[in-house]
Amino acid sequence: MIQYGINTFLWSSPFQTKDLHFLDKAKAMGFDLLEIPIESEGDVDYGAAAEAYARTGLACSTCAVMGAGRDPSHPDEKIQQAGIAYLKHCIDGTARMGGKLVVGPLYAAVGRQWQQTPAQRVADLALAAKNLRVAAEYAEQKGIRLALEPLNRFETSFINLTEQALELMHLINSPAAGLMMDTFHANIEEKHLGQALEMAGAKLWHVHANENDRGTPGTGHVAWTEIAAALKKIGFSGALVIESFSTEVKEIARAAAVWRPLAPTADGLAVDGMAFLKKLMA
Repeated sequence: MIQYGINTFLWSSPFQTKDLHFLDKAKAMGFDLLEIPIESEGDVDYGAAAEAYARTGLACSTCAVMGAGRDPSHPDEKIQQAGIAYLKHCIDGTARMGGKLVVGPLYAAVGRQWQQTPAQRVADLALAAKNLRVAAEYAEQKGIRLALEPLNRFETSFINLTEQALELMHLINSPAAGLMMDTFHANIEEKHLGQALEMAGAKLWHVHANENDRGTPGTGHVAWTEIAAALKKIGFSGALVIESFSTEVKEIARAAAVWRPLAPTADGLAVDGMAFLKKLMA
């Protein structure tokens, strides 16, 4: 059964222990899952978070925030190792909270862009796969899965398409490595969203169900009918999670290039977006 979730970037960044009340908020709104971005070690008391998840009955997923100092495909080995260490922390935190999935652009720092020759791309993929295999093996031991997220060309030059993410996933060669799609990014990069979803098939574990402007799902031009048909065709049973941002959270708004309000209210975006997605998938 599909779960409907909300990412806390909509309300807060960084998510900290003091923000655990958002679980009650999400539960009251009718969501099944609350997704927490893990920005820095020490932000969240995972034991307290586990209690909040158990109390509310919400499912947990986390998203990795790949900053410049934590990058498994960076030429500097120290930055690679920092990336692996950070992903292991995300895996540990997710397991402690009772979650099963860490998602995001786990392969490189967001914002790093570089022109590749074909030979360089082969080498970069091999490097990323080697390091992510270490993280995936660790995740498997902890009962956690990792879902690779392609980003649009303005946020990475490395993995923009489902096809490219599948290539990297196959090189990692781990049962703990799969894919996610963010419809905001895919709407920019994929020629046909439905075909991309079908290509991912059973390895699609998670979807960020976002509008083309990151506003309320259903109010823009994302090909939602095509997406719904493809998800039903592949028997998708993961979570559809709204990941949007508020201009009130200045740091993340700047990072996500959110320069104007995306909806009259953040809460309205969440509730109306969930209602649209549930009707879409009915």
